[in-house]
Amino acid sequence: MDIKIQGEGAFASALVTLDPGDQFVSDAGALYRASSNIETDVTTRSRGKGGLFGGLKRLLSGDSFFLSTYSVRDGQPGEVGLAPTAMGEVWAIDLDGSTDWLCAGGSYLGSTSGLQLDTQFQGFKGFLSGEAPFFMKVSGVGTLLVSAFGRIAEQQLDGDLVVDTGHVVAFEDTMDFSLSKAGSSWIQSFLAGEGIVLNFEGEGRIITQSQNLTEFGKVLGPMLPAR
Repeated sequence: MDIKIQGEGAFASALVTLDPGDQFVSDAGALYRASSNIETDVTTRSRGKGGLFGGLKRLLSGDSFFLSTYSVRDGQPGEVGLAPTAMGEVWAIDLDGSTDWLCAGGSYLGSTSGLQLDTQFQGFKGFLSGEAPFFMKVSGVGTLLVSAFGRIAEQQLDGDLVVDTGHVVAFEDTMDFSLSKAGSSWIQSFLAGEGIVLNFEGEGRIITQSQNLTEFGKVLGPMLPAR
């Protein structure tokens, strides 16, 4: 299997080349092109676990209810092109099985079949933040594709860091994290236009995005014609 990130900046995508016996999983709706020998199986499961309940949990995390699994059906290599809905970059993360990753709502794009997907509750404050109250948990050995709205950046943390919840893409599950208000009080946070932030502490990698899709929607929404 070969995975290539195509394009830079706002319109990145991924091209996955599958050999016979390979499988690749993506968020439903991410496919934009495929060779004629690609077989697509749409399911709620990830590696035989989760089922209907797994699909419901992914829906709560801000991702799709269904997953698409791709394979070749004629013994010849095939290609699958995947792209996120929001304009932004695509990032590939290699997992060796020693560390799990947590993806913020909507940032999961796809993964190799050796990775397991589950959901992790981030606390009731997640409802107040306006973001999905669950994270997508990815574990196992393989390659994970995540997407960002705007520019994507990776940081190696050794200490502490505060990140607005709307700018978190994914992070290693090796750090402690908690949700809190951005300002010293809820009134200050509201007046400043800020909400709830994630406080990270420890060692690990964090991937962030430069733009906030929720805030962009609030600006764009009033400009659209009434339905």
